[in-house]
Amino acid sequence: MTYNFDEFYSEHKGLVYNLALQYAQNVEDAEEIMQDVFLAAHQNLGGFREDSSVKTWLYRISINKSLDFLKAKSAQKRWTIFRSKRLDDVENTFQPANFNHPGVELEQKEAMEKIFACINKLPEQQKTALILLKIEQLPGREVAEIMQLSEKAVESLFSRAKKNLKEMLEQREGI
Repeated sequence: MTYNFDEFYSEHKGLVYNLALQYAQNVEDAEEIMQDVFLAAHQNLGGFREDSSVKTWLYRISINKSLDFLKAKSAQKRWTIFRSKRLDDVENTFQPANFNHPGVELEQKEAMEKIFACINKLPEQQKTALILLKIEQLPGREVAEIMQLSEKAVESLFSRAKKNLKEMLEQREGI
């Protein structure tokens, strides 16, 4: 496959950035993830077998790099906590330091912080299904291809994600 990387980047940067932003909820972190994704894509595009579309392939890389980034950030946070001997004070899950999402108006920021805090606590597969189906608004068959699952499995993950998210939000609000 012959390609011009500048054209490739221009064509796909929005897709990668938006997905990274859904995971990181922070502009700076999303930009860092985007760099990692395009570096990996550049290094591996020559070996791309075209079993799936380039878009699907990029979604997979973006999801994996986003999850890796969040795991590394969480591990770094745990290590810092361990070193400072304050293990009891802080949760071990990644929470973005600053909810900095450009698509969210100031008055909606607090509500979105609560929602994304709960989304971040979902298991990875449920979180991915929720982001791809509802935030990215991809069709179920495309999400199934990206996640390398059946459509039924994606529907099941999404259903569990909704149920878990609802329970977490109700618990948070004390309902």
